[in-house]
Order: sequence, then structure tokens, then C-alpha cells
Amino acid sequence: MQLCISLVIMDANDILKRYAAGNRHFLQMSLQRVNLNDICLVGINFGQSNLSGANLSGACLRGANLNEAKLVETTLWRTDLRDSLLIWADLSKACLIRAILTKADLHNAILTRADLRLADLRYADLGNANLEGADLRYADLTGANLAGANLSKTNLTGANLSKVDLYNANMSKAVLSRTDLRYADISCTNIDGIDLCDVNLSGACLPESLFSYALELTN
Repeated sequence: MQLCISLVIMDANDILKRYAAGNRHFLQMSLQRVNLNDICLVGINFGQSNLSGANLSGACLRGANLNEAKLVETTLWRTDLRDSLLIWADLSKACLIRAILTKADLHNAILTRADLRLADLRYADLGNANLEGADLRYADLTGANLAGANLSKTNLTGANLSKVDLYNANMSKAVLSRTDLRYADISCTNIDGIDLCDVNLSGACLPESLFSYALELTN
């Protein structure tokens, strides 16, 4: 199957026709502001394509390849991105409210100021991702890899970060209120400027500076 590798401008109808004909490869496409909401595009390859400002709300993109794609301010509300590849993707200011990103590969992705409220990020790979200023209120990140990630100034109110790997992550000035960090590894995490008084740290791997604090919580 021939790959679409040129910077071709396409619309939703072109994509749907080619997808229905069996084409899954839409590499390096110019798809700004395309409307593909509520469309099933399982396994599609949008690698290195520009989808900035596109509407992908409710779309099924399970197993999709979005490596190095540009998704700036893209609407991905309730989008199914399970097992998708988003390595080095730019999702800055994207709307990912209630998006399903279970086991998605987002390492080195840019998610600055992205809206990830109530998103499902269980067991996702966010290693070295940049989430500075992202809204992660009530998101589920159970078992996710956040090693080396930048979580500075994120809002993690009510988020579930149990069993998360935060080795060498930067959480400075993040908001942690009613946040679940049970069994998480924060032993080598930058937690400067964080208030942990309302955080569940049961079973967490803590830095030595917090040992006495944890003992106070259990007494």
C-alpha cells in the first residue's frame, strides 16, 4: 500500500473515502480544523500530520499512530485513544476532557496547558512528557509512567496517581488536593512548593525528607 507522505491538504470526506477503501496511512497530512467527530478510525496513521484545531470529539482512534503529530488546541473530548502512539506529539492546549488514553504511549509528548480533566490515563507512558500547567483534575493515572515528566504547575485535584512512577519528575508548584498517591514512587521527585496535607501517601516510596511527615500522618 502506497503511503501518503506529501503535505497534502485533505478534508473529512477524502479521509473517510480512503479509509473505507482500506487506506490507513495519512502521514504528513495538512488537516487543520478538520471535523472528524464521532467517526471510527481504528488503527489510522496520522504520523507527523497537522491536526491543529481539529474536532475529533467522540472519535474512535484506538491503536492510532499520531507520533510527532501536531494537535495544538485540538478537541479530543471523549475520544478513544486506547493503545495509541503519541510519541513526541504536540497536544498543547488540547481539550482531552474524558479522553480514554489507557496504555497510550505519550513519552516526550507536549501537553502544556492541556485540559485532561477526568481523562483515563491508566498505565499510559508519559515518560519525559511536558505537562506544565495542565489541568488533570480527577484524571485517573493509575500505574502510569511519569518518570522524568514535567508536572510543574499542574492541577491534580482529586486525581488518582496510585502506583505511578514519578522518578526524576518535576512536580514543583503543582496543586495536590485529595490526590491519591498510594504506592507511588516519589523518592526522587521535585516536590518544591507542594502542600501534601490532603494527599493519600499510603505505601508510597518517599524521599528521606518526608519520612517524619509520613510518620506523623500515620499516628
